[in-house]
Amino acid sequence: MGTIFTSIIILSLCAFVQANQKPEFTNYCKRIEQEIQGRKHGFLAGNLAYYVGGFHASWKLFEDETLGLTHPFYHDLRGRGASLLKSKIRGNQNTGKGNDFLSWEFYKDTRVLYGSVIVNGETYQHPKPTSMRWRPDKIVCEYEVAGVRLTEEKFIAASDAAASIIRSSKPVTLQFSGHSFYTRNSASSTASLKHDEKNKALIISEGGTMKARPDPNRPERVGPSIYDGMSTVIGASRKFAKTLLTKKDEKGVQHYAFSIPCDDKGTIVSWAMHDEEVQALQSATKIIQNHQSLLSEKTAEMNRLLNDEIPHFRCPDEKFVDIYYYLWSLYLMYHIEVGKGWELEGHTQTAVNNFLGLHRYDAAFQIKVGAWMSDKRKFAYGNVLTWKYLTKNNHFRESPNGSRLISDNKGIAWHSGAYGPETSEHVLGAWQIYEHTGDIKFLRDAYEDHFETLFYKRITGFAMNDFEVAEILEEMASILGKKDDVKHWQTLIRRDPKHIRLMFDQRWESNGVPNYFGAPKNKMLMD
Repeated sequence: MGTIFTSIIILSLCAFVQANQKPEFTNYCKRIEQEIQGRKHGFLAGNLAYYVGGFHASWKLFEDETLGLTHPFYHDLRGRGASLLKSKIRGNQNTGKGNDFLSWEFYKDTRVLYGSVIVNGETYQHPKPTSMRWRPDKIVCEYEVAGVRLTEEKFIAASDAAASIIRSSKPVTLQFSGHSFYTRNSASSTASLKHDEKNKALIISEGGTMKARPDPNRPERVGPSIYDGMSTVIGASRKFAKTLLTKKDEKGVQHYAFSIPCDDKGTIVSWAMHDEEVQALQSATKIIQNHQSLLSEKTAEMNRLLNDEIPHFRCPDEKFVDIYYYLWSLYLMYHIEVGKGWELEGHTQTAVNNFLGLHRYDAAFQIKVGAWMSDKRKFAYGNVLTWKYLTKNNHFRESPNGSRLISDNKGIAWHSGAYGPETSEHVLGAWQIYEHTGDIKFLRDAYEDHFETLFYKRITGFAMNDFEVAEILEEMASILGKKDDVKHWQTLIRRDPKHIRLMFDQRWESNGVPNYFGAPKNKMLMD
């Protein structure tokens, strides 16, 4: 997903409005609203919570969205997949606790609140929307069921609770069903369920084990579920005690179903997860009680960010203006702040349709995009500095030639164990942030115990950037007063113009591939 943000960089070459020509306040949430039914699944983001409506994989529709909350999920980067196993690799390539190569898209197996509509005694199961409109603040769905029109707004509040607000043109009954956390890679479930009648809520204590593969090229093992010990709360704005049905199946999975009335006054259902049951219950009930104000706050905040936190952009072709603000809205939605373990720096995320996190390759682009944010300390610094926790804890792979490579993804206490060279491009992005801020402390934080350590023996070039990276590392060392480092970077890579020209000439149309740079011997071309 990170490569799409190169579009933002390309668009930056167009004519931005001048600072004294700031456009009037724009409702960008409304402006970039788009119809997505049948085209892609819905996506919403909080801080540690996300929502996927339906499931659309590799451009193929697998599941239509329906009434309720189909796939909300909690993801604070405690794990990469759906298990919390510890690595068995010895030394600095130990992947920690939480890496998993099996269950990146675990959310698609969840069933939280799947809605059906009962009209005149007949049940219409999981109707698909006639329209599903995505906005960065909410998803708006419309349904036509047996002559009844239903509208629905889904959103995630600042508390990370999710809600669905449903209104019906005529009185109907809504029937919802779901089950505790269990996926295709689950091995067991120890979940328990209780009904909190006073708060009109179901409380699930999640538990169980999962099959996982925490280490590359190692066998599968079974370990704790990523949600083991967490609480899920399902809330409703109307009582459902008389219609509630629960069942524990042979695998230990807790199933539930209940019915509630709906009319033009509206009915709300909610979802929240947390390590503390009290906190999850509070979030799930509060979003129902204050649904309108919390949704308004979400809209206002997204509009504030798009109006005030990014460079203003206008051009004659309105299509490119819409694309520009759409891409920025994703960047802002992907921002996460965890504050635990190796996740002390807020940063953007990528690959939102599998295991999230910030990828090493994608960060090469995200870092440069963040350099244009107004509040760079919040929205840009972390894209560089979050990787420092791997380097300073010696979680890298060192080759005999001295190159040190870090993993492509990381979380609170894990890294992927899939190594590559793109981190050298992070140096160029960090320098761009420094050029925009003049922040010496940021530069020192990025250089010391990270760039200085990672590239001291050898600069692992990415797309022939090693000459420029060496030059920038020399500049950084000079600004930070590290005279010995300056001399080191000057001699690490040969940088005379004749040599640089030779290196590029050798790679252009290499191995007989015309009009291509750096083709391999087998002539297989990759994007």
